[in-house]
Amino acid sequence: MGGHVHRLAVGQRPDLTACRIAILTLLAFDGVLSAVGGALFLPSYIGEVPFPVSALVSGLLNASLVWAAQRWTTSTRLAALPLWTWLLTVLMMCLPGPGNDIIFAGRGVLAYSPFLLLAAGLVPPCWVLLRRRPAR
Repeated sequence: MGGHVHRLAVGQRPDLTACRIAILTLLAFDGVLSAVGGALFLPSYIGEVPFPVSALVSGLLNASLVWAAQRWTTSTRLAALPLWTWLLTVLMMCLPGPGNDIIFAGRGVLAYSPFLLLAAGLVPPCWVLLRRRPAR
């Protein structure tokens, strides 16, 4: 049929901008859920010993959310969207609530739980973001 080459190769989809926006929005909302779950399960115990495993789980979940966002966008800023929503949610939870309720309260090791959650929740996704190679 002549020398005309179709704009899209076989198997490629047309512009998925609406789908990309929806997926990135869902990943950003998952970052909020990761922060809430990580914070609420942080004061977990095994017997009488504090065992804040939710901080590590939240960090690994954040890394997987950032990895998934990287698959849907070429922008590093947009790929970090789940991490930004997670960080904003954790910082908002550090503020007292309407009845002066405090989410991050505890004695001993649990007094440092916000710092533990921040460290364990930021390092793995930042490593995923920094490991990304620019397209050549």
